[in-house]
Amino acid sequence: MKIDIISIAKKEKSIYDPLYKDLIKMISRFAKVEDIELFPKDVAKSHTISPEASKQAYTKALEPYIGGDYSVTLHPDGKLIDSFDFSKLLNDRMSIKFFIGGAYGFEDAFLKKSDNVISLGNITMSHKIAKAVLLEQIYRGFSILSNHPYHK
Repeated sequence: MKIDIISIAKKEKSIYDPLYKDLIKMISRFAKVEDIELFPKDVAKSHTISPEASKQAYTKALEPYIGGDYSVTLHPDGKLIDSFDFSKLLNDRMSIKFFIGGAYGFEDAFLKKSDNVISLGNITMSHKIAKAVLLEQIYRGFSILSNHPYHK
């Protein structure tokens, strides 16, 4: 299985990098994970204009990646699911793409192009924390599907 995590984020060193690396290594026995961070000049400029301009810039940056594969967008207004429902997103798929937006979220038009829109919870978190939670849930989901004791 192939999993792409596509996020609006500056490519920079982070204290979370070792955690991402460890989680991706844990997932590697189930799937290949590619972490794609996008922060084109349009996004940086849009942040000085308005939230709506920012959402439009996110759509422009992410749109080339949506389609073909099953796509899941992380959004605060998305469906709240537990780890067992999350594992079902992974079950019997050849590839899946997860999208993490920027500071202002997503345009409705982008959400409608997604196969599924989920929320990681009612709290607000940075995209770096969201990515760590997402990676952990991906590993937990595969553990559930393979009856590995990690999820207990």
